[in-house]
Amino acid sequence: MAKLGENLQILVRDNNIDQALRVLKKKMQREGVFREMKARRAYEKPSEKRAREKAEAVRRGRKAARKLAQREGLIPGRKKKAPARRAGGAS
Repeated sequence: MAKLGENLQILVRDNNIDQALRVLKKKMQREGVFREMKARRAYEKPSEKRAREKAEAVRRGRKAARKLAQREGLIPGRKKKAPARRAGGAS
């Protein structure tokens, strides 16, 4: 994560603003900017904040336990998607 006060820099190549905007949105998503903006729209009571953080911790713990069980072979892992075939292939 970027530190407070650290600038986020996006390079615009060949005047391609659309690509630069996509990159910016992706970086902001990774940094959690959108999540924080949504959280700050309205006041969150301290009791609600504790409950939310506890629920997030439980969710993280369950996810970690599930991943560990998958690695150990106790439960099957996620199925990988087969690559899509193209309709107009070489003849």
